[in-house]
Amino acid sequence: MCPMIEIERSSDIMTTKDLAEYLKLHPLTVHRYAREGKIPAFKIGTDWRFHRKYIEKWIKEMLDEEKE
Repeated sequence: MCPMIEIERSSDIMTTKDLAEYLKLHPLTVHRYAREGKIPAFKIGTDWRFHRKYIEKWIKEMLDEEKE
């Protein structure tokens, strides 16, 4: 597999810090949302990770709910 493809795929996975910056939230808020199941997340050991595709889908769903 091409190294560039691996780098692109790894950028689809965000850390709590990455997601906090992306959503303009405090990292502890992101962590709490993940722990409470309010945001799509998975754990690797003790660390939360977030897949960009599922976060973007979650954001779209949240925006759609506001329209209703």
